[in-house]
Amino acid sequence: GLMLEMKRFVTDSYRRFQKLQISALRQYVPADRWITHNFMGWFDGFDHYELARDLDLASWDCYVGTGHHDYLGIGATHDLTRGFKRRGFWLMETQPGSVNWSRINNVLDRGEVRAMAWTAVAHGAEAVLYWQWRSAPGGQEQYHGTVVGQDGEPRPLYEEIQQIGRDFAAASQVLDGSEVKANAAILNSYGDRWSIHWQRHHAEFDYVVHAGAYYRPLASRNIPVDIISSEEELSGYKLVVAPCLLMLSSAEVANLVRYVEGGGHLVLTIRSGMKDEWNALLPSKQPGPLTVLTGARAEEFYALDEPVPVEGEGPLSFHGTSAIWAERLMPIDEGTQVLARFGKCNGWLDGRPAITMRTHGMGRAYCVGAWLDDASQRALMQWVATEAGVAPLMDSPDGVEVARRVRPGGDEVYVVVNHTPNPAVLSLPWSAVDQLTGAAASGSLQLEAYGVAVLVKQ
Repeated sequence: GLMLEMKRFVTDSYRRFQKLQISALRQYVPADRWITHNFMGWFDGFDHYELARDLDLASWDCYVGTGHHDYLGIGATHDLTRGFKRRGFWLMETQPGSVNWSRINNVLDRGEVRAMAWTAVAHGAEAVLYWQWRSAPGGQEQYHGTVVGQDGEPRPLYEEIQQIGRDFAAASQVLDGSEVKANAAILNSYGDRWSIHWQRHHAEFDYVVHAGAYYRPLASRNIPVDIISSEEELSGYKLVVAPCLLMLSSAEVANLVRYVEGGGHLVLTIRSGMKDEWNALLPSKQPGPLTVLTGARAEEFYALDEPVPVEGEGPLSFHGTSAIWAERLMPIDEGTQVLARFGKCNGWLDGRPAITMRTHGMGRAYCVGAWLDDASQRALMQWVATEAGVAPLMDSPDGVEVARRVRPGGDEVYVVVNHTPNPAVLSLPWSAVDQLTGAAASGSLQLEAYGVAVLVKQ
């Protein structure tokens, strides 16, 4: 509890300091100019939602380091940043090809920098800036990727940056004023993350990795996702996932109950409802006051030294495993349905419910007591999304992302990015015009390696 209060104190101190800077700038900055701060993705040294309150928009620094663009992982960070202010953001820094501080500072493939820029726009970015422009003659980042070299002449990547500029000029006509609209949300809480970090109970228990296990099955199917504070209004979403909602305030409980009673589908995962907002254990079994929704509680939790079998039943058909963590669920309401059970393992979990579902009011609550393998997780989330009425924007080949931005009048613009080094073909359910080339597309769309299209439906 004292450690949690320290984190809240640090957050408040940072916010007060930032307010001093903002108030100084406001005296000289015109009303139509914005003030921002460049965050660093999933860094958790303070509560980003609190600092973002006083900013006009959020921005962040996006780098790959060793390897290549993980569009699902970086896409989640874009969605996180968009959620700080519930509006578009700026990419304040990103790499022009390579960095100099990673294990292997490889250059990104030809076309990959452009694909990265368009991924940012697809997730709500309103600007993309590069660090740095020209190679510094001294200092730690002499070898960092730049747009022009130390001699002032363009480096090979310059042409790709030029292409991005031409792209943005062409697409701004249909993208200006547009925003990302999502029917699914994943809740994020810095307090829960801190508390779990201090008491992992399993060295490999990582809050962000666990949240990503729910994000990836949705995003990989081209389902837009908002990542928002656990305190936000939820009524606009058909599906809400609350990963590791460890600490519960009375306001959060009321918000979630209201959401489900109003028709929403809520997924509660492992370690939910164990503590109050001061990081003290609740005098009740998980998920505490949210048992009114789940109609099931966790009799016991287990840190796993090896994976245990999990099998779906009823509408869920999968044969998988749970690793790192498992919870022995017990239905306590006759309306609670078991969707999966643990197989024979350590004796404590054998045959016990691993996933349950219960209708409450006009909505539904799912209780997931397992950290499932990837294939089982995909099966679960695909079924849950269908039940909640959350459909993919369209089907696409592996590695091809389809995103949507909605204009003020309701017209939809689709951003398509091929994140693979190979050509791809996307089947189109409607006719469109590619705003980048002016070419018409009907039936299918041909994409080159790392190719991009901005489609306006006809």
